[in-house]
Amino acid sequence: MRVFTVFPLMIIPVIIYNVLALGGSAFSTVEALRERLDADFMSVHMTSGVPWDITPGHALITLSLIMLFFELLKSTGTGGAAVMNHAFSMVLFIVCIVEFLMFPAFATSVFFLVMLMSLLDVMAGFMVTIAAARRDFGVGDGGFGD
Repeated sequence: MRVFTVFPLMIIPVIIYNVLALGGSAFSTVEALRERLDADFMSVHMTSGVPWDITPGHALITLSLIMLFFELLKSTGTGGAAVMNHAFSMVLFIVCIVEFLMFPAFATSVFFLVMLMSLLDVMAGFMVTIAAARRDFGVGDGGFGD
């Protein structure tokens, strides 16, 4: 069960995007990937009578938001597993930014938003860790230096 606390959940949408981007060929073109991401794969009939068309890109962004929510919940921990999670989240963000900048199939708005959520995961993890460390050491609250 500890494995789930160490590895960032944001890796799931990144892996799914990598499968979509690299599944068709060694390095898929942006146009081919955009066609895959923009094709309707599900339609929900709304009460208003109009269909709500969902694309793989929409679904991936939704999944990423859900994973980010759980990552933010996990970031409140201060143990060794939380520190490793923050480190792996940073590595995942670095991988995302390299893919975004270097490979044409990753230069899409969907991947940019996934990468941005990965960055938010990194920033939230470090901010929560710093806040917890300040609280533990009593910095600014009549602690060591006051």
